[in-house]
Amino acid sequence: MKPVDALLEILRGEGVEYVFGNPGTTELPLLDALVDAPDLRYVLGLQEASVVAMADGYARATGRTAFVNLHVAAGLANGLIGLLNASRSRTPMVVLAGQQDRRHLRADPMLSGDLVGIAAPVAKSAVEVHQAYDLPVLLRRAFALARRPPAGPVFVSVPMDLLEEDGPVAVPEPSRVAGLPAATALGDAVSLLSGASAPVVIAGDGVGREGAVPALVAVAERLGAVVWSQPMFDGVNFPGGHVLHRGMLPPRDASIRAALEPHDVVLIVGCHAFMPHHYTPGPAIPDGTAVVQLDSDQHEVGRNFPVAAGLVGAIGPTLGALDTALATAFAAGPADQAADSAASTAAAVERRLARIGERAARVAAETAAERDAVDDAARARYGPAPLDPLAAMHALAAGLPPDAVVVEEAITAGIALRSVYRPDRPKSYVHTVGGGLGWGIGAAVGSSLGDPARPVVAVLGDGSAMFGLQGLWSAARYDTPVTFVVVNNGEYRTLKDTLDGTKSRSTEQDTYLGLDLPGLDWQAAARLFGLASTRVGHTDELRALVAGAGDRTQPLLVEVPVTTHAFTAASGRSSAEAT
Repeated sequence: MKPVDALLEILRGEGVEYVFGNPGTTELPLLDALVDAPDLRYVLGLQEASVVAMADGYARATGRTAFVNLHVAAGLANGLIGLLNASRSRTPMVVLAGQQDRRHLRADPMLSGDLVGIAAPVAKSAVEVHQAYDLPVLLRRAFALARRPPAGPVFVSVPMDLLEEDGPVAVPEPSRVAGLPAATALGDAVSLLSGASAPVVIAGDGVGREGAVPALVAVAERLGAVVWSQPMFDGVNFPGGHVLHRGMLPPRDASIRAALEPHDVVLIVGCHAFMPHHYTPGPAIPDGTAVVQLDSDQHEVGRNFPVAAGLVGAIGPTLGALDTALATAFAAGPADQAADSAASTAAAVERRLARIGERAARVAAETAAERDAVDDAARARYGPAPLDPLAAMHALAAGLPPDAVVVEEAITAGIALRSVYRPDRPKSYVHTVGGGLGWGIGAAVGSSLGDPARPVVAVLGDGSAMFGLQGLWSAARYDTPVTFVVVNNGEYRTLKDTLDGTKSRSTEQDTYLGLDLPGLDWQAAARLFGLASTRVGHTDELRALVAGAGDRTQPLLVEVPVTTHAFTAASGRSSAEAT
């Protein structure tokens, strides 16, 4: 078997159905071979960042490892932003890039470069294949490493002449590797959680990635605990409509500390530390609060703060075992209960369960009141364009079909969306905590390709969308029926808000250098790439358009003009902060 044929055979064995790529001369042997491989569909992107974003969305939708093909050093460099996002969001993908012909690498030919050195900072592993017989082994290794916790992108560089060699290459069978078992030695965790007077749970992205949401719900309900989602979460890690779920922790240590202050024990599950965005002094964990931390990545436990009980293992099975152990502990009565009689023990158990029920009821009441207040405020702002951002996001959330997938890359509007959109179904919300802009359009296309049965609505800031605009061409070419909602405020609003929060401003006469985006014509952009488009004139119109997402057979770009940033001199805050 030729090396290029071995490559295709391995892709089939690893469950690959799409090759996401943007080709060049070094990829011609692969492209030529794919002509006779109709089961491996090539998905073309016009720019490498869009290509990697499509693979990211596909991997999230399917739970499988995505495969990407890029072109030499320049193409890999363009794709680095996507690799950074995939690394931070723990998305499994194998990225192969063609290197120049080995026979003249010594001459430093045009387009050559240190591909391994370029990819290494943002990949779990980066290697170059030097011998044809090594290609199958290194590819098998790449797929295995990409999905092993913590998942992420793995890079392989392949010289173009290597794929064209005639020498026979053997393809090894895929390995059968058992997943992580549940963590053991739960005693300390059970003791702390069962004895807590005010426990709190933080649901991290590992919960959603590992399909452990039902197991975490069971533990939270057993404890009657407040549940927060990690800052800037990437997916559904706890049902958004659940009465115990209070929403997202703000991405600042001081705010996290304030939220955790009323609690004596915190259970942190599948969370990559807390990833604060803006610096604030002091730790995230309050003094005196005991931490129980569970993760499938052993390097996370105790990484940024001391833990009283650290658990390493598969998240779902460990939570299941923890719930069973907590049920046993609660049935046995409080640890300090004197075993005078079965009746006294039963009474103590009943009192403890009653306290847990009362605690859960208080949380539910507070949660309902907060949600009602936000929803009422949003509805009160409904009206004609330009729309209020909170009202726009509320109308969008209200219009979503029940099985919709929201791919969100809208910085300030995204924060508003998180306060009003409360998805319960897994994989209904997709975001990247990587921070590399331009991801959203491509990720939405990949999500639609990965799960075409679910309508995809991409919520994009105008500034973010400009970084990945080429992805619209792929959406049109492959008829992915994505509803692209571009929230247009004509500015980098989050930067103005940040400046107002960190700089003393008494008037609006200070200019915001480089923070305005006037003159962007989104209808023209849609026409350029072959998409139908419309411009929303009222919140009710936005809701109706989003409600039709499940009926579309082709992509649609929906421009949503929203109010711009306005400085409030009297308070020294932006209007967004004031509301």
